[in-house]
Amino acid sequence: METHLPTTPFGRRSLTLAHVAAQVAASSRPPDKIVHKWKIFRAICIARPMLGVSERALSVLNALLTFHPETTLTGEALTVFPSNEQLSLRAHGMPASTLRRHLAVLVDAGLIIRRDSPNGKRYVRRGRGGETLHAFGFDLSPLVARADEFERLAAEIEAEACAVKLARERITLCRRDIAKMIATGIEGGVPTLREGQGPASWQDVHGAFRAVVEGLPRAATRPQIEEAADALSQLADDIRILLETQVKTTIMSANESQIERHIQNSTSEPPTDLEPAFQESRGEEPIRLHPEAKRARETVYPLGMVLDACPDILDYSRGGISNWRDLLAAASVVRSALGVSPSAWQEAQTILGETSAAIVIAAILQRGNAITSAGGYLRELTRKAQANTFSIGPMLMALISARQKKRA
Repeated sequence: METHLPTTPFGRRSLTLAHVAAQVAASSRPPDKIVHKWKIFRAICIARPMLGVSERALSVLNALLTFHPETTLTGEALTVFPSNEQLSLRAHGMPASTLRRHLAVLVDAGLIIRRDSPNGKRYVRRGRGGETLHAFGFDLSPLVARADEFERLAAEIEAEACAVKLARERITLCRRDIAKMIATGIEGGVPTLREGQGPASWQDVHGAFRAVVEGLPRAATRPQIEEAADALSQLADDIRILLETQVKTTIMSANESQIERHIQNSTSEPPTDLEPAFQESRGEEPIRLHPEAKRARETVYPLGMVLDACPDILDYSRGGISNWRDLLAAASVVRSALGVSPSAWQEAQTILGETSAAIVIAAILQRGNAITSAGGYLRELTRKAQANTFSIGPMLMALISARQKKRA
């Protein structure tokens, strides 16, 4: 006796064109096609964002697959018929109402097909020899019919994720290289030359670097990340050419003894003070340091709090910042990159203390283009600290609050 294959759901559930499309795709699959159920399930998990299903729905699909006795899906016997109780147990105790909701999601997404019995129950009819005549439950044949589609979607998502990862790695490497090459250029007195525009300062180069970094959105897309990576790669190449040109020029213009004397007499002070006359514009005198100079009380702040407020300084560290010594080393590099003169840096360390001065440098770096004269700003904060009118704590809390608002 022939049996009728049900195509509509039991009860008040409606039939949609999406359900019909899933049934058409399932019926048109090659009868001899074989699919490994766990491999295709992995592909579906990867392609989940493009299929419109949740993680909980995939947990229900995983439970349904466990009721299929074979590892492969092929042929016509692809309907599983577990009771709600057994299905709930294999779905880690999912409530019945939640289970029904996620089953409906799987059906709407075309991953399974309802084969409801006349009374809505799930069961199987068997012949006298024990063979399956008809099963009422959930048909897994769409997984076989759409296996190639799932694998293609998974491959596209994996390729996209790989491209984003590689672009982010390029950005990280370029940020590290650029920061340290800028510091090298400043310390070594390497001249910069912008073709057709005359000389440009290392502060301009550093400003271009920070503009690219700060212009990258937190939840950036792959094109945005790759564009930033390309810009930073180009900037890194330009700076490296400047340094290599300086080395070649030095080798060609000096003999061995001159080179040796140059190395012995080299100074870490840049040829020009990149710090504008912050005090002179106000008619003030520079801070006079003497052995009895009043030193501001140095308050100790947690290193984690400092890094949470000023994460950009991590780009200037050799292998991360895990202690105060690492922060001091990174701040020394940042000081050069920002164009802060050695005299302003020495004054800050004398008045504020080495640790507090390093924290202030990290904060100035974090504020980026909002501070046009890093050296002048540092001198002003040093003067306020000497007069006990400046505290680092509120500055750190303001930076943390600004980052939290930006994330929100």
